[in-house]
Amino acid sequence: MTTSAPARASRAWKIPTRLDRRYLPVVGTFVVLALMLVVGGSRYDNFVSPAVVSNLFINNAHLIVLAVGMTFVILTGGIDLSVGSVLALSTVVTAALLQAGWPTAVVIPLAVGAGTVIGLAHGVMVHYFQVQPFVATLAGMFFARGLCFVIAPESIAIDDASFVSLASWVQIFGGWRMSSGVLIALIVVGIGFLVLHFTRFGRTVYAVGGGEQSALLMGLPVARTKVLAYVVSGTCAGLGGLLFAMYSRSGYSLTGVAMELDAIAAVVIGGTLLTGGTGFVLGSVLGVLVLGLIQTIITFEGTLSSWWTKIVIGVLLLIFVALQRVLSLRRT
Repeated sequence: MTTSAPARASRAWKIPTRLDRRYLPVVGTFVVLALMLVVGGSRYDNFVSPAVVSNLFINNAHLIVLAVGMTFVILTGGIDLSVGSVLALSTVVTAALLQAGWPTAVVIPLAVGAGTVIGLAHGVMVHYFQVQPFVATLAGMFFARGLCFVIAPESIAIDDASFVSLASWVQIFGGWRMSSGVLIALIVVGIGFLVLHFTRFGRTVYAVGGGEQSALLMGLPVARTKVLAYVVSGTCAGLGGLLFAMYSRSGYSLTGVAMELDAIAAVVIGGTLLTGGTGFVLGSVLGVLVLGLIQTIITFEGTLSSWWTKIVIGVLLLIFVALQRVLSLRRT
């Protein structure tokens, strides 16, 4: 039986509409970022210069990595409140072990592994013990922060030659600067993108967020996927701490206070639904850049308090949550 031309045309129009609706929050984030660049470029001299844009990535490399890990967790319908404290723990572990004379090649995996272990504990509590993600990761947040003060009550400077050499690596391409932290962050973004969109684990992450019971009925490995999502988040938090230690050349117990809120805000502004099932790693990166650009604009303005950063982020967050709600209602 042949299909009429009007029916084929109708189907052809329906498919792009559905795709557009799914990508709409990310497109909105990109538009906001582009408008900020245009307004900043027209208002301030050298705002869109290679040096300023390079610094935007260098200053936020650790937050990009945190946002990638947070995207995995939120896509499953969960949340991770511990990433700021785990980041601090990673910086403290790095600084303390280097101060004790441990080689850099051993310190780096231990610092990242600390986050992996905490992420694994979160995943086990959330799935196998049915603890709410908010409560489980809140406990992890207090545990990691307390452990920071046990290891190092005061700030520890990092002066290990090999670590400083790694942290100081910078490549310059016609005014653009690429630090080792930015390079690592971009690699993490690429891996996160490939995993979410081109592996069975990534597809299962979306399925679990879209409906855990449906995923179980389809025979998908829900337990393993939920646990691994928190492992990814913990690992990214540990790696983010390593990048922050490279950036600040120190380990400090009060590093990363409330940074989990910045990561969540970046992910939501980047178009990931808090209810799970919809979102993109690249959108989360755009969200981080929006947050960083807000701070850059306020710095260029010179007359505004830094607290305006929080005010603007709060307004943007409300707008994007409202947009997500509208899209969810239209879909249902």
